[in-house]
Amino acid sequence: MRLAVPFKGMVQRFALLSLVLAAVGLMILSKAETVLIERMRTGVTDVVAPVLDALSRPVATMAEIVDNFRELTRLRPENARLRAQIERLNAWHGVARRLEADNRTLRALLNFTPEERVTFISARVIADGGGPFVRSVLVNAGARDGLRKGQAVVTGAGLAGRVSETGGRSARVLLLTDLNSRIPVVAEQSRTRAILAGDNSARPRLVFLPENAKLVPGERIVTSGHGGALPAGLLVGIVTSAGEGTVRVEPIVDWDRLEYVRVIDFESVTLKPAPSGAKRRRGGS
Repeated sequence: MRLAVPFKGMVQRFALLSLVLAAVGLMILSKAETVLIERMRTGVTDVVAPVLDALSRPVATMAEIVDNFRELTRLRPENARLRAQIERLNAWHGVARRLEADNRTLRALLNFTPEERVTFISARVIADGGGPFVRSVLVNAGARDGLRKGQAVVTGAGLAGRVSETGGRSARVLLLTDLNSRIPVVAEQSRTRAILAGDNSARPRLVFLPENAKLVPGERIVTSGHGGALPAGLLVGIVTSAGEGTVRVEPIVDWDRLEYVRVIDFESVTLKPAPSGAKRRRGGS
């Protein structure tokens, strides 16, 4: 014990000096034998790498568990929202089925034949004939493809216009905003009927409105189907202003992105009355 105390004090006294000398020696050795030091460092790294990999696995596993727990926590309210949405959709599905049954019953009472499938022809806009007095476009489909004058031209959003001229390989489409465009329409909520008249402005106006018409901004305007010119129910636009005797409608179609259109064969969706020889039902019979 008496010898250990002086020895311990000597080691502590020269420890700092020994470490400094070792560091200087390693620096000199690294400058002199670069390849040797690099090999030693690589060897130490190869030995330590498996240990570090083994130690990092629990940490990575724990981090993954934490991430999964957070994801489950986020999914809980999303799951509740989806369940509520599914319940609402199921309720609307039941309403739709009842309305479909009522619709079939009313059609039978009115002696109308069932509607046929909608047929359409897709075409690409190849030229814009727009100008200060004309609002029309050319499409790369014509009479040989089944296009006829007066057919409705729609996009994914709604009604764009009508076919005004047809050639063998091309056709001209008169847009809703053209001065010569007249479309029979009806307000979706108030069921007010009118004519959408283009005037070469960005927002065509409604004319021939009833005196007691009460349209409000935001109301949707759709085709009425009157006169057999166009099928009913095609979305045309949204009422933007209704005052001072003038009602303006913002078309639903984005004219700046009008690239592809569909030409509807509206005659195939026009309702036809039952033959004159068909039996008519009378109330109370």
